[in-house]
Amino acid sequence: MVKKEPAEPEARTGGRGLLVLEVVFVLVLLVGLALWSIPGALMLGGALGVVGCERAMSRPERRAVGARHGGEAGGGERQ
Repeated sequence: MVKKEPAEPEARTGGRGLLVLEVVFVLVLLVGLALWSIPGALMLGGALGVVGCERAMSRPERRAVGARHGGEAGGGERQ
């Protein structure tokens, strides 16, 4: 049986600065692309928005308590 150890609280809060830096980088990239091609910037912004939403939904601390992936019907492990 595989058990995950809880992450330290410092590990979760330490990524805030990196997240802000990543968002600023992507916004500057989109503004630069928009100066050259507005439709291209809109398409890339939409695709990056979908990726960002998927990343945000996959974070474990955002999931509901008791929610599990798979389960017995899906072939998952019992906890």
